[in-house]
Amino acid sequence: MKQHRYRITVEYIADPDGHPQQREPLVFEAGSHDEILGIVELARKSRLMDEQTMAPFVVGQKLFGEVVMENRGNPLFADFWPHFLEFMKKFKGLVKK
Repeated sequence: MKQHRYRITVEYIADPDGHPQQREPLVFEAGSHDEILGIVELARKSRLMDEQTMAPFVVGQKLFGEVVMENRGNPLFADFWPHFLEFMKKFKGLVKK
């Protein structure tokens, strides 16, 4: 399947007490059948969540969803797959309104 390709970077900025942290960032590439940045913008316009919450939610959900979809036959995801599809339909319906 053709996919959009993304480079994901996670930087550890501070611990729970606010102390700055210096660690190498986690950097990896991932694919998605969707254009994630466009979905983030569309979702922000829906105002389902505040701006600070929407981007991590959408990015996390799209990355997780791609793994689940590509591995839906894996016993780890088999029972979860129908519920995930139901959730995605609901989310897409709310965002498009």
